[in-house]
Amino acid sequence: MPELQTEGMTFEKVWAMFQETGRKMEETRQFIREVSEQQKKTDKQIEETDRQQKETARQIEETAKQMKETDRKFGELGNRFGELAEHLVAPGIVDKFNALGFHFTRDTENNKFRDRETGKTVAEVDIVLENGDIVIAVEVKTKPRTKDVDDHLKRMDVLRRLADFRRDSRRYCGAMAAAILTDETRDYALEAGLYVLQQSGDTIKLAIPEGFAPREWTASF
Repeated sequence: MPELQTEGMTFEKVWAMFQETGRKMEETRQFIREVSEQQKKTDKQIEETDRQQKETARQIEETAKQMKETDRKFGELGNRFGELAEHLVAPGIVDKFNALGFHFTRDTENNKFRDRETGKTVAEVDIVLENGDIVIAVEVKTKPRTKDVDDHLKRMDVLRRLADFRRDSRRYCGAMAAAILTDETRDYALEAGLYVLQQSGDTIKLAIPEGFAPREWTASF
């Protein structure tokens, strides 16, 4: 039986090995404790982050609801301003144009024009002035933009097509009326050949320069 090799192994060396092993084990346990503590902190941070995300989502949802309600109120307010603008424009508009020599015999508000084949509304005009020779379609806006001018020009094209379908040979002209009107929009409308009316105190006035030549949509037949 071979002899156990214990040469060089002293009590002190063995004790030192046990102490080193114990130190390493303590370091390992300390590392495990630190990892465990860090994990607890991480879990807490995740939990807090989750709570904050839920709170943020709730706030976003609440803000969206408030914005939707604000949009609704602004829409209602815009409609009221639009109605106010129409009330300011309608009472004196015939006199304003008749002073230019038109002599309109008929004026109507909130007009809807329908396609005769489909019955669908294809154009809506706030005020229409008529006589035997000419029709002026007036679009009323609280504060129009250049896009509103473009939209009314397209509307005039539709009215002309409908008039042609009815064999209506009268000339058609367009007008923009506004409670608040910027110089840019006024000039844009005038350059497009539209009459322009704007609020002045408690009434309206025709804001057209001397020599203004309105655009006419004439019959194509």
